[in-house]
Amino acid sequence: MANIKSAIKRIKTTARNRARNLGYKTNIKKLYKVAEKAVTAAAADAGEKVRAAIKAIDKAVQHGILHRNTAGRKKSRLMKKLAKTKS
Repeated sequence: MANIKSAIKRIKTTARNRARNLGYKTNIKKLYKVAEKAVTAAAADAGEKVRAAIKAIDKAVQHGILHRNTAGRKKSRLMKKLAKTKS
């Protein structure tokens, strides 16, 4: 355990941020899987679910939780699957 006051504060801050970031990432994974299932099942609301997943991914990038290239890759893959089912 740290002895210096600033290091103790930093440990607490890091733990708090980690918990928040894990929550965001879990939500993104959940929305991504739901959207992917909707697309593969050719559900009527697949487009809506994909939009919700993309919105969550974009918010994660804004908050610095995901790298923008990771977000772009995830969004691209979802949109490619959605386009494939529509054609």
